[in-house]
Amino acid sequence: MKTKLITREGYDKLKAEHDHLWHKQRPEVTKIVTWAASLGDRSENADYQYNKRLLRQIDRRVRFLRKFLPEVTVVDYSPQQEGKVFFGAWVEIENEVGEIKQFKIVGPEEIYGDAKNYISIDSPMARALLKKEVDDEVVVKTPEGEKEWCVNAIRYQQ
Repeated sequence: MKTKLITREGYDKLKAEHDHLWHKQRPEVTKIVTWAASLGDRSENADYQYNKRLLRQIDRRVRFLRKFLPEVTVVDYSPQQEGKVFFGAWVEIENEVGEIKQFKIVGPEEIYGDAKNYISIDSPMARALLKKEVDDEVVVKTPEGEKEWCVNAIRYQQ
């Protein structure tokens, strides 16, 4: 089961997506569907079929967002988090061969789209890193076996 946590930035982004879909995109597509339907035969009307499909996709996403947003808990930065890895942290880790990775620990719904270097709080890496400090060693279980990483840096954006 997915964790129902989200960063303030992620919540604002999903809320903006909902508002854009509902107030801007859906009315535009609805006008096109109405216009295309008025032309007559809908079975061979590409404008009608395409925009009707698009309207269903918009409605599906809006339904999801309307159900998801009230159920999710927004986690804001707290000064008590400093120095340890918690939800919303940017973490830099390094393995024994010098490979460096940097990512932000976020909610499961925030890792899609244009979210670069974000990992879900539900991932094995994020779970292993929770409550760790700089220079702590972390063992992460992967399909290839256990991997060892060292925490180089932790930062939070307020």
